[in-house]
Amino acid sequence: MDYTDADLKNSTPAQTGAKRKIVLGFSGGLDTSFCVKYLTTDKGYEVHSVIVNTGGFSADELKTIEAHAYSLGVTSHTAVDAVKDYYDTIIKYLVFGNCLKNNTYPLSVSAERLSQALHIAAHAKALHVDGVAHGSTGAGNDQVRFDMIFHILIPGVEIITPIRDLKLSREQEITYLKEKGVDMNFEKAVYSINKGLWGTSVGGKETLKSNGILPEEAWPTQVTNTGTEEVKLGFVKGELNTVNDTTFDHPTEAIQYLQTIAGGYGIGRDIHVGDTIIGIKGRVGFEAAAPMIILKAHHALEKHVLTKWQLNWKDQLSLFYGNWLHEGQIMDPVMRDIEAFFESSQQQVTGAVFIQLNPYRFQVTGIESVNDLMSDKFGKYGEMNTGFTGEDVRGFSKIFGNQTSIYHNVKEANNGQ
Repeated sequence: MDYTDADLKNSTPAQTGAKRKIVLGFSGGLDTSFCVKYLTTDKGYEVHSVIVNTGGFSADELKTIEAHAYSLGVTSHTAVDAVKDYYDTIIKYLVFGNCLKNNTYPLSVSAERLSQALHIAAHAKALHVDGVAHGSTGAGNDQVRFDMIFHILIPGVEIITPIRDLKLSREQEITYLKEKGVDMNFEKAVYSINKGLWGTSVGGKETLKSNGILPEEAWPTQVTNTGTEEVKLGFVKGELNTVNDTTFDHPTEAIQYLQTIAGGYGIGRDIHVGDTIIGIKGRVGFEAAAPMIILKAHHALEKHVLTKWQLNWKDQLSLFYGNWLHEGQIMDPVMRDIEAFFESSQQQVTGAVFIQLNPYRFQVTGIESVNDLMSDKFGKYGEMNTGFTGEDVRGFSKIFGNQTSIYHNVKEANNGQ
């Protein structure tokens, strides 16, 4: 059925009796605020909101969001601290794989939504609800990610999606909430912002067309740093554990600390153009200073300490892993198989990487590692080799190209007939 504004105004509460009990994935933004008001006021549901913090909220922000949820009419509100679990189960493998969607985007929202969906499903199961709701539209990837994981983990629980089902624009949501007397920052709601440990996405009118860049004020992190700054990142078996010789108990703390250093340079800002799960193209702005620096630093270290075939197979598996994760398939057992390969590949990925930060850009300047395969004990590239003689190379070159030489000799002989 196609809904209109009239349906919103004239919809009636649920019939008398026990209210339907549902869990709503809640962020405090426009879409999920609409969902609470619509589901409680217009549908008469008992709504239990849950926010899954994947690194995008401070303690004060979580308190504000909780108060906002109760003001909208939820029966209960729960905040889940998923930051470390998010890293341990997803982000770690994106680093190990140096995963960038279309060689551009660090899968910030893709990864975040999967962690959130897993925790929302667990919360819904614990509360024994009749339904689970999310605020996804009908035109993006999130609806598939949430729906698919809910179908797998809580089969039989109804999935309720007001924004998608009512086909609402952001302007219609704002009008509805104002009519209901909801007080929130609607100017800020013009842009859809999703902040997490692995970057922040920004969507707005400029990203709805193929040409256009977000205005400076739309970026959540403003550029305040000038000049040049040197940063040293320390990795142990592929995981970041030190920044400028400060050691952290968990990689999430190192990531967040690096973000405080690099964010003010405007590093990691870009516009990603990608293929959605549902087949349409989409554009989104994002800022991801720490993730982009970490991925490039990690990759630079790997190029020094891994063999060419380790790097080759990692590239191939990483492309599939990133694409399959982007499409919500975190539960596919093949992902565990690839993660096992990634874990194995990181045994020698220990060392320091040196980064130069500048406004809007950064440069990897070098690495130091006891596992560096570029050791001058075995020769200096382009100058001198100490591991074999010129005669060794002469014989090797003949054998290495032997089959190709045979092919061309046979081809030439046959063509001459």
